[in-house]
Amino acid sequence: MKKLSLTLLLTIAIIIAPTQRSHAIVWVVVKAAIKKVIIAIDLGIQKQQNKVIWLQNAQKTLENYMSKLKLDEISDWSEKQKAQYQKYFDELRNVKLLISYYQRIKDITQKETRIINEYKRAWNLLKNDTHFTAKELDYMEKVYNGILDETVKNIDQLTMVINSLQTQMTDEKRLEIIDKTSGKVDENYMDLLLFNRQNAMLSLQRAADEADINRVKSIYSLK
Repeated sequence: MKKLSLTLLLTIAIIIAPTQRSHAIVWVVVKAAIKKVIIAIDLGIQKQQNKVIWLQNAQKTLENYMSKLKLDEISDWSEKQKAQYQKYFDELRNVKLLISYYQRIKDITQKETRIINEYKRAWNLLKNDTHFTAKELDYMEKVYNGILDETVKNIDQLTMVINSLQTQMTDEKRLEIIDKTSGKVDENYMDLLLFNRQNAMLSLQRAADEADINRVKSIYSLK
């Protein structure tokens, strides 16, 4: 967690300095942070799934044992045995819930990765587009920095939820954070796509002739 926090702080510090070199570094650092989160989630899912298999096997064994008992023997069960049996069901339910959390967080994190990839693709095109002035590119850079800053904040929220799976945070609170982060990521992604398209259309409007128009359409995948 400390290493990831340092990575996020480094990312934020880099974002503050709006230079072309910083964009390349930001992309590498943020994507590395996202990759760490995804790997952690994959390991978490695998670990919890293994636990589910073990618990299901234990549950099956207990059920088989119960099916062989006579009714009078079942009625003689001690409270401790009943509690132990119930414990398996409760644990199985909790572990399955954790897996659903992990999967949702992974889905959100992969959206973050798409944001980074889309940002890199668009910025590489824009900074080499002669239809834009240096001042316009500087403005675009600031907008992208803002989008990347939000990406870092979302990663931080996801990391907090991952860590909370080992704490006493309530399920309601976890779901609230996950839902809120998911909404922000979707909004962030749509803002990025809209900004990219606006810039592409502006470049198309400034195309000098038919050949230039076709070139811009091809570069930005416009129809």
